[in-house]
Amino acid sequence: MLLTIIISVICALAVHFVSGIWILSAAVYNMQFNNRYESYEPLKLYLEDFDGLESTQYKFPSDKGQMLTGYMYSSGGDQRGIVVMAHGFGGGGHNSYLNCIDCFAKNGYYVFAFDATGCDESEGEGLGGLPQGVSDLDRAISFVKQNEDFPDLPIVLFGHSWGGYCADSVLKYHSDVKAVISCAGFNSSSDMFEFEGKQQAGEFIYLMMPFVNLHERINYGKYAENTAMDGFAATDASVMIVHSKDDDVLPPEVGYDVYYDKYKDDPRFDFILLEDKGHNCFYDDTYVNELNAGFDDWLDTLDYDYLAEENKERFIADKADYINKNLDRKRWCNRLDTDMFERFIEFYDSNIE
Repeated sequence: MLLTIIISVICALAVHFVSGIWILSAAVYNMQFNNRYESYEPLKLYLEDFDGLESTQYKFPSDKGQMLTGYMYSSGGDQRGIVVMAHGFGGGGHNSYLNCIDCFAKNGYYVFAFDATGCDESEGEGLGGLPQGVSDLDRAISFVKQNEDFPDLPIVLFGHSWGGYCADSVLKYHSDVKAVISCAGFNSSSDMFEFEGKQQAGEFIYLMMPFVNLHERINYGKYAENTAMDGFAATDASVMIVHSKDDDVLPPEVGYDVYYDKYKDDPRFDFILLEDKGHNCFYDDTYVNELNAGFDDWLDTLDYDYLAEENKERFIADKADYINKNLDRKRWCNRLDTDMFERFIEFYDSNIE
């Protein structure tokens, strides 16, 4: 009798412990990812910043009926293909990639770029989770294929960070895509959570990961289960992988290194490992560094504690005012690493013929 009671108590405690870890893991995951993300107004890019760039707005449904907003961009001339773009995480939607879009458009490509669920112009109270991006991209590609407004041209993909993971993973559902360029991406949906969580929670993160994976599978099904490696295995598409060794947001070991170990001798893969380009590896940071240095000098001139909670709203307004007065929009809009983008264009061109 006593043994039965002890076993029952132990089982009850185990159930409560497991349930507690599960609830905690889901809560932390949602705090990390299930938010709305809007582009920061003072640093937004605009169509008029780019001579000749034109766009047409479209709306299309995603998995839960939420309407996503996308734009088909062009810049005149003869188009050879369509680039479908997947944006990164946390900075809003596709707006911050307008300079990339302009470059592709001026070099003979239509570009279909959209805001993922919970970002900028698309519906959704929050982004939800990382596999949501794969689901959204799947539907964006299908929308491009099925919409009679769009010409029947080869489709290629471009993704950065979260978008890199999405562009690679979605190949499992669109094996006819001709080529993909994946910059600073990661292999599986849990990689980003695990990497950031380990820095904050240490080894405890490994106790949470099984519950995080279960949370994603319950909410996103097949989109949570497949990885970038699964996408590569499902297609004959050519793949360019770009990463920088000093990326402190997502290090090469969560993506680049995994892919390189498997595909380094495969001729359809092109690997570019950079030294000091950070997470935004296709930008020239010269102007950003100047802008940040000027901003730091400005912070030193403030006559109040801008970190104090009571000064939060004041600092937000002052910061926006500083940027609006000091931002060189021409330099801000022309930060691309032009040599890198020449390689991108050549890569697409050589794989759509």
